[in-house]
Amino acid sequence: MSDDDTEEEPAVPLGDGPDVEGVPLARVASRLTWPQECSRIVDKEGEAVIRTPDGPRELADVLESVEETYFDRRQTFLAAVRDEIGHGPVETAA
Repeated sequence: MSDDDTEEEPAVPLGDGPDVEGVPLARVASRLTWPQECSRIVDKEGEAVIRTPDGPRELADVLESVEETYFDRRQTFLAAVRDEIGHGPVETAA
């Protein structure tokens, strides 16, 4: 930090566009350690609202439809959830 109390501009300018509801799936996955059982993920992060192409969804609801019960790696978890929620652009808040 510098000695004076002036605020610095962000390194990357933030846009003025519409907000996106929910958090990125990768952010939720980064808060966990691997391997993980599906039920433990629901206990720890099930209430997290993630971004999907169809709008925000609670992670616990998404994991109910996933057939996997154990994720050995972060990538396995991400692939299983993305297969369930789909791929594509995320809707912005209206």
